[in-house]
This record gives sequence, C-alpha cells and structure tokens, in this order.
Amino acid sequence: MRETEAVPPGALCLVTGATGYIGGRLAPRLVAAGYRVRCLARNANRLRDAPWAADVEVAEGDVSRPETLARALEGVDVAYYLIHSLGRRAFEEMDRVGATNFAAAAAKAGVKRIVYLGGPDPAGRVHSAHLRSRAEVGRILLDSGVPTAVLRAPVIIGSGSASFEMLRYLTERLPIMVTPRWVNNRIQPIAVRDVLRRLIEAASLPPEVNRGFDIAGPDVLTYAEMMQRYARVAGLPRRILLPVRPLTPWLSSHWVGLVTPVPNAIARPLVESLIHEAVAHENDISEYFPWEPTPFDEAVQLALSKLRDVQVETRWTGAAGRDASAEPLPSDPDWSGGSVYTDVRSQPVAAPSDALWRVIEGVGGENGWYSFPLAWSVRGWMDTLSGGVGLRRGRRDPHRLYVGEALDFWRVEEIIPGRMLRLRAEMRLPGRAWLEMHAEPGADGTSTYRQRAVFLPRGLAGHAYWAAVFPFHAIIFGGMARNIARSSGRRFAPPGSTPRPADGGVRQTKSVSD
Repeated sequence: MRETEAVPPGALCLVTGATGYIGGRLAPRLVAAGYRVRCLARNANRLRDAPWAADVEVAEGDVSRPETLARALEGVDVAYYLIHSLGRRAFEEMDRVGATNFAAAAAKAGVKRIVYLGGPDPAGRVHSAHLRSRAEVGRILLDSGVPTAVLRAPVIIGSGSASFEMLRYLTERLPIMVTPRWVNNRIQPIAVRDVLRRLIEAASLPPEVNRGFDIAGPDVLTYAEMMQRYARVAGLPRRILLPVRPLTPWLSSHWVGLVTPVPNAIARPLVESLIHEAVAHENDISEYFPWEPTPFDEAVQLALSKLRDVQVETRWTGAAGRDASAEPLPSDPDWSGGSVYTDVRSQPVAAPSDALWRVIEGVGGENGWYSFPLAWSVRGWMDTLSGGVGLRRGRRDPHRLYVGEALDFWRVEEIIPGRMLRLRAEMRLPGRAWLEMHAEPGADGTSTYRQRAVFLPRGLAGHAYWAAVFPFHAIIFGGMARNIARSSGRRFAPPGSTPRPADGGVRQTKSVSD
C-alpha cells in the first residue's frame, strides 16, 4: 500500500452538482467524514430542503459563468467536479466550456485537488458522444495545473440512478424482449456506495498524483447477464431474450424511452455508451486504498431494499430540466410582461388545513392527480412520444417533496410547508406553465383548497394550445379541485363532522394581460 496524505482537519470541500444523483449523496458523507462542505448551485433554493442542508454552506454559481466561481472556490482544499449536461442539446460543448472555466478558476484559487467522476475509457474509436465528453472533461481538468484524480466508473448500480432504473424497468416489464447486439457487450458495474467511498478517499491522494483511475465492481457481466441476475435477485422468472441485429442504438434508445422512465434525450447517450465494453483495465487506486468491492447481486439487493423501504436519497431526475432561476415566477409583477392565461378554482374542505396539505403534498406518482386518469395518461404518452419526460419519472417519496425535485412531468419550484405547493411544467409545451395548490385554514376545523393553473404562451402556437385545451379544464382542473377536497374530507375529517358539498366555491378565469 502506498502512502497517502492525511486529510487536514476541517479541510474545505466544494461539491459541484450537489442537486444531482451523486453530489446529493456525497455532500452528507463528506460531512460525516469530518470535512467542511460547501455546495455550488445555480439556485440555492434547490438545496433548501435537503436533509443535510443545515450542515453545509451553499454558494450560488454556474460553471458556464466564470465570474461566479471565484467566491465559491475561495479557501477550498478539494473540489469535486460532478457536473455534466447529459440530456441537453449540445451537451458536449456545454461540458467543455464548464470544465474549462472551472479548471481555470480552481487553479487561480489555489485549490489543492480536483476529483472528477467520469465514465469508462473504451479502447479504440469512441462512437459515444457521452463517453467522448466525459473523457474530454477529464483531460481538461488533468491539464489544469491542479492535481486531479479522474475516477472512471462504468454502470452505477444504486436506487434512483438512471442506469439502474433502465435495467430495472427493462427487466421487470419485459419477460420476453427483443434485444440489440449491445446486450452481449461486457460491463463491470459498480455499486453506488463504492463510488461514494472512492470519491471520498480520492481527496487524500498524495499531491503528486495527477491521473485517471478505473473503479469497478468485482463482476464482469454482459448486459443480458445483468438482466438475468437482476430478475433472479428480484424473484422474477428467467427472462427470454431474442437478439435482433438490425436494432441500432438509435432505435434502442427509443425503445428504452418507451419502456422505462428514462426519456429519449438521456436514454440515447446511455445506450450509445453501451455499444462499448466498459471493463476496468487497472485497479491502481487500490494501491492507495485497499477495498472489497460490492458484488453485483448484493448491489441490486441493496438498491431494491432502498426502493421498498422508501429510502431513496437522490434520483437521476434531480438535476434534470432547466434551472428554475431562469424562469419568471408566477408571482412576478405584471407577469414579467407578455400574455398570461390562468385557471383559478377553490373548494371548501371539511377537514383542517394540515390534513388538506397532506393530500396536496402527496399528489402525483402512484397517488395520481385526482382527476380523469385517462386524460393525464394520454398527456403523458403524448409527451413521451414527442421526446419529453412524460409521467414516468414518478416521485422519489410518496409523502414528502423537496424544492427542485421532479414530480412526473412537473418540477417542484416552491413549497411553503402546510400552505402552498408550486409546480413548474417540464412537459413539451409551446410556452411555460405552472400549477399552484394552496391549503388555507378556516373556522371550526375546516379549510379551503385553492388551485391556480398558469400558462405563458409562446407565439401563436401557445395561444392555439390554450384555446384547444381550455374546454377540458372543467373536467381536468375542476375535477382535480373537487376530488382533492373530497379526499381530504373523507380521509381526515373529524369524527361526527358532516362534509360540506364539494361543488361550491368554484371560480374559473381566463385572462390575458399585455
């Protein structure tokens, strides 16, 4: 075992990508390991409700805006670069610019080490834009002048990861499946807990170490074998796989996008990366930090237990979507200019406001949207077929929501606990849309439910869209308001109380202001 440099007491770590899948798990573990932690976020509110938020410092900044990085990197000893733009247009260019800005800022700030989590390094020509971009970011950081450790991980197995969700849904939903050639490529998957352990250890590498390391689990499997092993661990019958040579990566990504919660924009680069074998070529990091990696079956069992016990810390959906700070909020004066359409409704509720709030915070996912399920399903499928996120993202927790997390084809933009939930639409629309739900206390243990749908059209298509869907609002939004009120009254009304009629107090408006 080679000597490593002890971690300075109270060393300051900067975690970028803290709203994402790995960053959101790494930050609290660094705190537990004795580090001081600062998280970089484009909008500090995105981390406001994280269970560990009180234990870290949050700095607002954006790697695409170099002028925002100096303050975030001030006094930092170890900087974790966990940012990638997968799923966005021109993501290679975005990743290149972000890494270049961050490398220059880290060098200027005197950062002692950068740790980057990249992807596998396949031999020969790389056809995957995803893997090309990961490798390029690694080279940029290694050339920064700051000692850098690039950890190259293949498929990550953990509750909520995009790779695991893809494997899980393909295996569970398709007992018989037509498979492309890439399911026979070799992969060396790694458990998410092992990735986090390696990331923390990398902070203690000697200052002269400036290189990449392969990190992987102990099992080398084909993707087909991974599906069969998953089925066995999950107690499912053996899957029947029918290989079809003409099924290209492009077609495969659309197939994955239809069957799994992973939308095409993310499924495509993930599938393209699977056309390359992802096997570790070395295990040199174990010379510094010996370890016993988690076997594949155990990693799957751990992930499934987290899902079963509703203990998923972070999900791949956490960092997806546009940044909330770029959108005008529905409360902005004069709606930030332009036109606005609204649909406003209210319902009396024969239950206290805290009971109503529990129903509001529980909307979506398996709990549904309390109105015309077929209409919501059709809208979700339309979004999926057009390349959007659809309804398949579900929700991370059946009872609790955090600002910034995905909820079906919405994203939680704001929560005032017990009072208001605001969702921003991430389905494909010719404009921008929000849905607000309020719980207002009343007298004698009752309350009022208020609901507001807001749409800011973009061009003529946006106005036409609102006109087309407006006749259905009474069914969808009206039914939603009535059913949320009824559900709150039925489930939580005090014993002996008589629920008031749920069809009063409705107010619907359609307005345009320029």
